[in-house]
Amino acid sequence: MARNIHSTGPGPSQRQLRVGELIRRVLSDVLTRAEVHDPDLNATSITVGEVSVSPDLKIATVYVMPLGGAAMGGDVQAAIAALARNKGELRHRVAKEMKLKYAPDLRFRADETFDRLDDTRRLFSDERVRRDVEGGDEG
Repeated sequence: MARNIHSTGPGPSQRQLRVGELIRRVLSDVLTRAEVHDPDLNATSITVGEVSVSPDLKIATVYVMPLGGAAMGGDVQAAIAALARNKGELRHRVAKEMKLKYAPDLRFRADETFDRLDDTRRLFSDERVRRDVEGGDEG
């Protein structure tokens, strides 16, 4: 009897995680070495934070942020637009480095992880929240 190899759980499979991490490394290397022939893209240092891949491995959502983030004056939308303009060349580089049946379609999104971390820090530094956390279950 054939074994079901597809995950039925709520999270991504090990293969999705592995492929996403490989794509992230390839894109990071390509952007670091400025291998794409676009002066706008090469003028900005871009951090590739995470890549999530669809279950069929045909779509890769790439979460990016200009180095220093939006708070340091990085224009996130300009970076995403530059990446989208060069999607074909980036996809070609990913396909060249990886041994997949299909080169995944790359979709670029702003990485909001650091913004959420700042919001969480701000929340925990609030006096009322700190008092509740330190007070425990006393009432």
